[in-house]
Amino acid sequence: MNDILKTGFADRLKTAAEAKQALLAKMKPKATVTDPLFAERAAMKAAELERVREERAQAKAAAKQAVADAEEAARLAEAARAEADLDARRGERKERKALTKAEQKAARDAKYAARKARQ
Repeated sequence: MNDILKTGFADRLKTAAEAKQALLAKMKPKATVTDPLFAERAAMKAAELERVREERAQAKAAAKQAVADAEEAARLAEAARAEADLDARRGERKERKALTKAEQKAARDAKYAARKARQ
C-alpha cells in the first residue's frame, strides 16, 4: 500500500480519538436557559385551567337545567291535555244529560197533550 500522507499508526489513533471526542461533545446536553417568567406562566396556566373548568361546569349546569325545564314543560303539557280531555268528557256527559232531560220533557209533554186531546 502506498502511504501518500505518511500517516503512522499513532496519527491514526490520535485522529480517531479526536473524532470520538467530537461525537461525544455533540451528544452532551447544552446548558439550559432558565425562563424568568416560569412561575408567572405556571400561575397563568393554572388560572386559565380553572377558568375553563368553571365555564364547562356552568355549561353543564345550564344543559342540565334545560333538560329539567323541557321535562317540566312536557309534564305540564301532558297534565293540561289530560285536564282538557276530562273537561271535554264532562261536557259531553252534561250535553247527553241535558238532551235526555229534554227528551223526557218532550215525552211528558206529548203524553199530556195526548191526554188533553182525548178529553
